[in-house]
Amino acid sequence: MNDFLHYDEVTAAAGRIAGQVRPLVVAPLDRPAPDGGSVWWGLEHLQHTGSFKARGAQNFLLAHRAAGTLPAAGVTIASGGNAGLACAWAARQQGVPATVFLPETAPEVKVARLGAYGAEVRLVGSEYAEAQAACQEFVATTGALASHAYDDVLVAAGAGTVLEEFRARVPELDTIVVAVGGGGLFAGVAAAAQKHGIRVLAAEPENCCALTAAVRAGRPVDVTVDSVAADSLGARRASARALHAAQQDGVHCVTVPDSAIVRARRTLWAEHRIAVEHAAATALAAWDAWQHRPDDDRRERGGGAAGIVLCGANTDVRTLVD
Repeated sequence: MNDFLHYDEVTAAAGRIAGQVRPLVVAPLDRPAPDGGSVWWGLEHLQHTGSFKARGAQNFLLAHRAAGTLPAAGVTIASGGNAGLACAWAARQQGVPATVFLPETAPEVKVARLGAYGAEVRLVGSEYAEAQAACQEFVATTGALASHAYDDVLVAAGAGTVLEEFRARVPELDTIVVAVGGGGLFAGVAAAAQKHGIRVLAAEPENCCALTAAVRAGRPVDVTVDSVAADSLGARRASARALHAAQQDGVHCVTVPDSAIVRARRTLWAEHRIAVEHAAATALAAWDAWQHRPDDDRRERGGGAAGIVLCGANTDVRTLVD
């Protein structure tokens, strides 16, 4: 496996999924950045299945169908929820069965929606890693095509189309903020951002930061998963592809406490009537934290535009109300 993602793979994905997913909707914030530049939401929580994951899942299955490698046994995936939803949705589009393995801690709202998409749902263990092990055993015994929530070049390339569409709508874009779990969205976005000279802020919860740990260690390492955003960002280990992307110029890891994530999520609802999951709010929390960092290069670019990707909305809206 190559530990990097080519920009050409992102553009190929863009062509493959055109017309198959919802175009990215952007909207300006009603307050500028401190440097005078504009700030924009990337409303990817409006995507099919409620998250950006639909892009990678669609690219994955369309590419395998074109290559003749999509088996009658269908596709299977282990997921914290969003990747499973996207896989089930894309499988239904392609007319093949989907079997989704989730931790027993997966939010009920995601489990219920999986059933609505026609997927067979199997709840295993308390963490993503346990669900992944069960998924691998299922592949070995059934011959189903194994997808991955984030560590697959087709999945990451599909996710990277978010950056291409953001830039098309906001040509002055010079910074993009994305939440990071295992690193599929980040790796895809970073590959496209590198091509266009756009800075990337990789946002992670302080107690769920596999990418930051990998950058510090110089290799992917296991981390403890303990965050309010763990249902979406709870990968124990970042992919080698994500680590490679994080080691490039113009990429910065930003970690934020759960308290800031919760506050950002409530702000999105209270001030903008945007209901998202904690993973999406992590990007906003990281952007706010970045504005107050005195010892980095945050001021090296001014007057451009920053984009904050709101990556998913599969949440229980009742938790937004005290």
